[in-house]
Amino acid sequence: CDGACKDTLGLAGCGGLFRNLEGRWIKGYARKIETRDALCAEMWEMYLEMQLAWKQGFHQLQVESDSKTLVDMITRKIKINGNLPSLVRRIQELLKLNWQVHFNHTQ
Repeated sequence: CDGACKDTLGLAGCGGLFRNLEGRWIKGYARKIETRDALCAEMWEMYLEMQLAWKQGFHQLQVESDSKTLVDMITRKIKINGNLPSLVRRIQELLKLNWQVHFNHTQ
């Protein structure tokens, strides 16, 4: 999954793909989103991807993101002073469903 933002143009989007265990493409998607922050775009992407995965019946999921900050926030490897962003809380709520989800930071 990936999210991107071009603040100077006011453009943001996210997209991702699903692959099977052999790495073959199953499904892909892209979406325009409303944000002016790259981390927020990454959060939206991860949340939307996980929602779609659950609805599609993918109950074993390997989530790959190039945002180490987001992966660390979701897996609670970093402490956040104050309140967690609402999208991080939503992602953590999705983790409580009956499925296996693992996160990887990719570069």
